[in-house]
Amino acid sequence: MAELLVVEDEEKIGQLLVSALSANGYSVVWRQDGAGALSAARSGSFDLVLLDLGLPDVDGIEVCRMLKRQQPGCIVVVLTARRDEMDVIEGLESGADDYLTKPFRMTELLARVRAHLRRASAGDFVQEVFTTGELTLDPAARRCLVRDQEVALRPKEFDLLARLASEAGRAVSREALMDDVWDRNWFGSTKTLDVHIAALRRRLADAADGMEPPALVPAITTLRSHGYRLELESRAVGELDQG
Repeated sequence: MAELLVVEDEEKIGQLLVSALSANGYSVVWRQDGAGALSAARSGSFDLVLLDLGLPDVDGIEVCRMLKRQQPGCIVVVLTARRDEMDVIEGLESGADDYLTKPFRMTELLARVRAHLRRASAGDFVQEVFTTGELTLDPAARRCLVRDQEVALRPKEFDLLARLASEAGRAVSREALMDDVWDRNWFGSTKTLDVHIAALRRRLADAADGMEPPALVPAITTLRSHGYRLELESRAVGELDQG
C-alpha cells in the first residue's frame, strides 16, 4: 500500500483529499502546516506528497525543497492557487515532480497520483550500464556518474536521462517523453518537461565544471517543435546548453 502525505491547511479540502485517497486504497497522513509536514517526513517514509503552497507558517516552495532533502526519492505534487507561470516554474525547480492548480478535479488528481506511483515502480528505460564520454548511467543502481563521481539527480531527472539514453543520438519527441516519463494519460501542461530538461542540463554541467580538467559529458539538444536528443558526442561544459 502506497504511503501518501497530504499537506493542506484548508480543512474542507484536506478532508476531501484524505477521504478520496483512502477510498482508493492509499494510506494517508494529513498535516496542515509546513512544520507538521516536515516532522511527519522525519518520522516516516512517503511514496508521494500532495503539497499546498499556501501554508500558514512556511512557504510551500521551501517546504518542497526541505522534503526533497529529507526524502530524495519521494514524489512531490504541488497543489496551488497560484496561476502565474513563474510560480509554477519555481515550484518545479524547487524539486516538485508535478503540479495542479486549484480548483482541480478529483478524478484528475487521482489519475496523476496513480500515474506517478506506477511510473516510480516501473522498470528503467535502459537495462544495462550506459556510457558516453565521461558520463555513466547505471539503471540497476539508479546512479548517474560523471568521471566516477556521483551526480545527485531527482527521480524524474534520472528517468528523463535514462529515456533519452535509450535512444542516444536519435530524436525523441515531446509526446514520447511525456508518455514514457510521466504518463500517456497526462492531463497537464508539458512545461514540466522543459523545466526538468533545464535542471538536468544544469546538474550535468555543474558536475563537469567542478572537475579539473572539466569532464566531457553529452549535450541535450532541443529540437524545435519536436523534442530532444541526447548527443553521442560529448562536449565541453560551455557547449552543453543546446536549448
